[in-house]
Amino acid sequence: MKCPSLYVLCMLTTVYCLVMSSPSLAANERNLVRGKKLYEKYCLACHGPQGRGDGARQFDPPVADLTSSDVLLKPDSRLLKSIHDGRPNTAMDAWKSKLSDEAIRDVLAHVLTFPR
Repeated sequence: MKCPSLYVLCMLTTVYCLVMSSPSLAANERNLVRGKKLYEKYCLACHGPQGRGDGARQFDPPVADLTSSDVLLKPDSRLLKSIHDGRPNTAMDAWKSKLSDEAIRDVLAHVLTFPR
């Protein structure tokens, strides 16, 4: 016969892990606030205030319009990779040396709030 207290302990541990791994609303809000601040610091000059590629700095080829269907149809994993590793043959630098993976996710979460 299996030990019932061990079973209960395993179940409680599982529930605890599920609850703790789910982001709370406050954490999500904090991440969006952080993402906005990071976007304004690192991205706004090129991508503009609403992500349309109309920032003060212009490049050839032009920076991505983050509200375009070309960008929006890409999976989040691809967008995260673009921020992390940069885009070859464009002005998009890799941000992996300046931003943590969590910070990059926060920036993307903010970008995904832009009006389409």
